[in-house]
Amino acid sequence: MNSIKTALAAFFILFSTGLFAQETESKSEQREGGHINENKFRQLYQEFSTPNQYRTGSGAPGPAYYQNQADYKMDIELDDRNQRLTGRETITYHNNSPDVLEYLWVQLDQNIRTKESVAKLKDGNGIPPVAQPGNFVSEYMQDSFDGGFNITEVSANGKPLKTVINFTMMRVDLPKPLKAGESFTFDIAWWYNINNHITDRARSGYEHFPEDGNNAYVIAQFFPRMAVYNDVEGWQNMQFWGNGEFALPFGDYEVNITVPADHILDGTGELVNRKEVFTKEMMRRYEQAKKSYDKPVLIVTQEEAEAAEKGFSDKKKTWKLKANMVRDFAFATSRKFIWDMMAVKLDTKDVMAVSLYPKEGNPLWEDFSTKVVGHTLQSYSDHTFEYPYHKSISVHAKNQGMEYPMISWNYGRPNEDGTYSDRVKYGMMSVIIHEVGHNFFPMIVNSDERQWGWMDEGLDTFMQYVAEQEYGERYPEDIAPHTEYPSRRGEPARIVDYMKGDQKYIAPIMSNPENVYQLGNNAYGKPATALNILRETVMGRELFDHAFKTYAQRWMFKHPTPEDFFRTMEDASAVDLDWFWRGWFYTTDYVDIGVEDVKKYYVTDTPTKEGTALLQRYGVEDPSSLDVLYVVEEGSEEFDPNMKGKTPAENATTLNEYLMDNFTPQQRAEMKMPKYFYQVTFNKPGGLVMPIIVEYTYADGTSEKVTYPVQIWRKNDQQVSRALATDKEIVKIVVDPDLETADVDTSNNSWPQEAEVDKFQQFKEKTQG
Repeated sequence: MNSIKTALAAFFILFSTGLFAQETESKSEQREGGHINENKFRQLYQEFSTPNQYRTGSGAPGPAYYQNQADYKMDIELDDRNQRLTGRETITYHNNSPDVLEYLWVQLDQNIRTKESVAKLKDGNGIPPVAQPGNFVSEYMQDSFDGGFNITEVSANGKPLKTVINFTMMRVDLPKPLKAGESFTFDIAWWYNINNHITDRARSGYEHFPEDGNNAYVIAQFFPRMAVYNDVEGWQNMQFWGNGEFALPFGDYEVNITVPADHILDGTGELVNRKEVFTKEMMRRYEQAKKSYDKPVLIVTQEEAEAAEKGFSDKKKTWKLKANMVRDFAFATSRKFIWDMMAVKLDTKDVMAVSLYPKEGNPLWEDFSTKVVGHTLQSYSDHTFEYPYHKSISVHAKNQGMEYPMISWNYGRPNEDGTYSDRVKYGMMSVIIHEVGHNFFPMIVNSDERQWGWMDEGLDTFMQYVAEQEYGERYPEDIAPHTEYPSRRGEPARIVDYMKGDQKYIAPIMSNPENVYQLGNNAYGKPATALNILRETVMGRELFDHAFKTYAQRWMFKHPTPEDFFRTMEDASAVDLDWFWRGWFYTTDYVDIGVEDVKKYYVTDTPTKEGTALLQRYGVEDPSSLDVLYVVEEGSEEFDPNMKGKTPAENATTLNEYLMDNFTPQQRAEMKMPKYFYQVTFNKPGGLVMPIIVEYTYADGTSEKVTYPVQIWRKNDQQVSRALATDKEIVKIVVDPDLETADVDTSNNSWPQEAEVDKFQQFKEKTQG
């Protein structure tokens, strides 16, 4: 009996570990030149900051976490004839930090548009081989736009404050140090020329409509805004160069905006003088909209907007807006605007979905904009937290896609005859989902966009993909004849071209937005794809969704860092993901996993050369002294064709005797009796470790999918082998059959080797057809 046990133990060593074919070496820690190559499963202790009282190792805010607050009271006036904005603000800055502040930093983002702006000199790419006419004219044929803030006053209690302007940052020197727990109130007055955002591209500005002589304004970054002071780096006073967006503290806003009396206006916050600026009919329609859940109600009709276009009032009207706990403020205004609204039901309350658009946006906008806004609020709320504000506005603006608290600018304009292509339709719907979704990231989960663009763009693009797919499920009639919403980003196959591209033009996701070549792929597409893979393939939806929601709820109305996100995702799921963050976010490695070799074996008790040699390495000098099982590779010198078609018990008397001696007839009848034994070797030309998803197809036409966990690579970063015992013959093996991992080369994914088929082209044709 002991000899039989020894034989089975030896067989286990020979077969289940794969050592009968090769002796595995931990190549992920091989020594080269006296150094040990980095193990991809090493924890991220060197990359992460040490947890502290402000930010814990779990990814949650610590007991001493703080954030400063900036409250604003503003009076703004828009000069529609001269496209100029004038403003005065009172800022109350609350120092909730434990530090003493000797000065404050204020952001002057409009200064990127001054004639002498150094931002225009930052790029060294020379003359582009291809250019759009508008870009060519503005670059080489026109004087630079005369923008930028004209600061006319900075004072406290009527006394001037000393200031120093450094490009897009202004230092305000305090009369005395601001101690922990104290507040400081000061005033700033300014004006600036508003740019035409069509001819002089920017995130804010106006569009001129020569047919009727009117302008539509989308106004943001229009006031000097406080910079963030936090526990991570003190003042975040990195200059605004154009790509890296914004880092802003939360605060309360009271904003009075004076515009021509025939303008329609909406913006961040609650309209507190609605009865003063609305007609009685508009009020009636507004009350109706608050009860309409399935169809938007027009507050201002197209007919009324077209009538307003024909005039130009010299009278003025002031719209008063108030918002609490927002990080920014923006507004849109024009006499051209059509205005519609509908109610959206969330778990515990109703909110308003709102759209503003000129007639040039119809019929597309009246059909879809507000409906898409409502769906986005519901979808994001389901996956993060209930939307806390009372409304979200989608504003039609040509060539725009930009977000602010409760309001966003979105492109998507039909042809003049009202027709539009699928590209325009889904482009509009997707940009609305994306920009409205930014209310959650970073308007509420308030990450530092200036430094970590992916933390808002990547997370939002991931959530956009989820919301798009849910839109297709909720409103299949809106996407017909497509069976799924045709998302542009999110599917793993869509990031492949970028990941396998020239490494000179690829940067890690953990890069500043100013320092990457392809911002769209780096900050939007790749992190969104990574999170989609994490949800669908690595973690599974249940674990991922709980962890993602935990992160969102931990950090809503706070300032998270990348580490807070990474740590929370692991803390709330019990899934070790350091290997994933390191590979996908800190490197430019890519996925490429293939089938290197497949060998078929049969069991015998006749000694083999390889088995004998291995037993000798384990101290068994005379294998004949043991009843040992061996494996023989089909086609080798030791292979006997008569073994084919027989069970292991039929080929190995030793095994048969063991079964007869130790199991009853009923137990033997219930026992599996595999006829085929395979060793499948997978290799990894790409740098990223990932789970190995394999589909095995058998001779009888059946198939099964097996996912080997990523830990399979922990001891060998180049190749791994798996042993399979089956009573059916394997005729085909395919790695990543459903294109789940963004594998950049599928030509090595199949056994037997197939004629090369461009699966990604097939994927594109399928999704575009």
